[in-house]
Amino acid sequence: MFGIGTPELLVILLVALIVLGPRRIPEVARALGKGLAELRKATAGFTHELNQARWMLEEEIRAAERAKLAERAGQPVPSGAESRPRPSAESGAAQGASGEAVDKPPFPSA
Repeated sequence: MFGIGTPELLVILLVALIVLGPRRIPEVARALGKGLAELRKATAGFTHELNQARWMLEEEIRAAERAKLAERAGQPVPSGAESRPRPSAESGAAQGASGEAVDKPPFPSA
């Protein structure tokens, strides 16, 4: 925990008790808890967006590699064919070509 041991934590709490007083400490602790919860939500959403973007880039790379292999083999290159559907940006759920919901994307959702 940030290199803070028990003695340092006790000193910080004692200083907070002296500076803020016993009545304001619960209010400050509540505000800190809410702030940390907001931070976790924001980082979880950001992580989800990064995973979704990474997944989409990997799919594009796989599609390009399949097209290159098919071209080398002399087979017709399928236009826009993908092995897996892409997740939608709004819900994180994947949709098929006709818009129906299909399996979840291969990354964990937040």
